[in-house]
Amino acid sequence: MKRAFAAAALLCIATLAHAGRSCEQKAPQAHNIERAMNLAEHTARQLDTSGAQVVALARVGQNLSEYGQRYSHMGWAYRDGDRWYVAHKLNQCGSAVAVVYRQGLGEFFLDDLYDYQAGIVVLAPEAQARLLPVLRSNAQLAQLNTPRYSMVAYPWAQTYQQSNQWVLETLALSQDPTAQTRERAQDWLQRQGYQPATLHISAFKRLGARMTAANVAFDDHPNAKRFSDHIETVTVDSVFTWLNRSGLGGPVQVVR
Repeated sequence: MKRAFAAAALLCIATLAHAGRSCEQKAPQAHNIERAMNLAEHTARQLDTSGAQVVALARVGQNLSEYGQRYSHMGWAYRDGDRWYVAHKLNQCGSAVAVVYRQGLGEFFLDDLYDYQAGIVVLAPEAQARLLPVLRSNAQLAQLNTPRYSMVAYPWAQTYQQSNQWVLETLALSQDPTAQTRERAQDWLQRQGYQPATLHISAFKRLGARMTAANVAFDDHPNAKRFSDHIETVTVDSVFTWLNRSGLGGPVQVVR
């Protein structure tokens, strides 16, 4: 189900053990594999019946209830013939580097999920038509990718880029011909009314995360917000809310 990516250096296909997961070597549990494959099958059925060509697809990889968030990671799922693929950005082994992948639905959900639930938002037809060629193009998928990764990257800066931020900026690239840089893409998102989530993270937690995790950085955030424990970042839930509010997408469809 995986399509090779060879054209751009910023895009690669790696083994699943290095696809946004810990590098800890442990054998996958058969029960979890079965649940992931079942979720992929149910999701594929839902996508087939939707009549869509492109949707925003999310998974629950971590428990983010402490921050009022449900979904942890998202990508763009698109139809190619009779199969669905997911284009998304993944942090490699907890490092400060991330790359863009194409994967099948099974691989997308085979990632030590906290809960076996998917969230789907079908894009408006016009938005789908503009985004689909971008998702099929290696060069355009790589165009706005910044390898330097922070899990809590500031939405209006270009120092780092987290996974959900790449999703949004790639959408902007497809919808606005002038959004050929990250700065221009972010300008389009602001003009369209996107509002990032605000996470309340104490100085103690920020210090601990920065000292122990290579994929967490706060130095791109404005000092006034950072020192008041207000960390703005792109979350799946905030993207889903904005897509529906802006008319670019429909309501969230939940698949279990």
